[in-house]
Amino acid sequence: MNKVFIGGSIRLLRLNDDIKQRLNNIVQKGYSVLIGDANGVDKAVQQYLFDKNYRNVFVYCVGEKCRNNVGHWKTKWVKEHSKVKDFHYYTIKDLEMVKDTNYGFMIWDTKSKGTLNNIINLLRENKTVIVYVSKDKIFYTLHALSDLEKLLAKCDKNSLESLERKLQLSQRAKKKQEEFNFAQQYNPADSASLRR
Repeated sequence: MNKVFIGGSIRLLRLNDDIKQRLNNIVQKGYSVLIGDANGVDKAVQQYLFDKNYRNVFVYCVGEKCRNNVGHWKTKWVKEHSKVKDFHYYTIKDLEMVKDTNYGFMIWDTKSKGTLNNIINLLRENKTVIVYVSKDKIFYTLHALSDLEKLLAKCDKNSLESLERKLQLSQRAKKKQEEFNFAQQYNPADSASLRR
């Protein structure tokens, strides 16, 4: 069964018709929805799916209490032993959803570091991500980390600098490129051509 990890910014509180249409497609196809328990997009999507009476939803929670589970769906509790509820604390459950899903559907305001982090983690796991950029009202389909350029071009300079500082985007991209180079098959003909 196909699973889709849906997430987005806590600053986005409403779903427009474009987003609702994509959610309707997910419901129509019977995909399992994996979603977090945050306010913003998580809660808005939960409410929409609840209003549609959709039951194929799993809410991922961390800590002692699930913040939002509008439809009283099944929950997956992710263990985190830290007492500090910071970015890393909530990222743990997102990484579980990345691991458990086939696809990602992210609703991004070009500022949310959590949403961008999820996009990057999905791409690192070779999972296709549909990203709705809210300020442009455009969907993008990403298949590889190299596809991030078109998304990051949507950020203003200050947001991009902030995201770089918080997520170390250039270092993560460089590390992935090094992994790719290491994973390439050794070809003696390549080394022979280098000696010429």
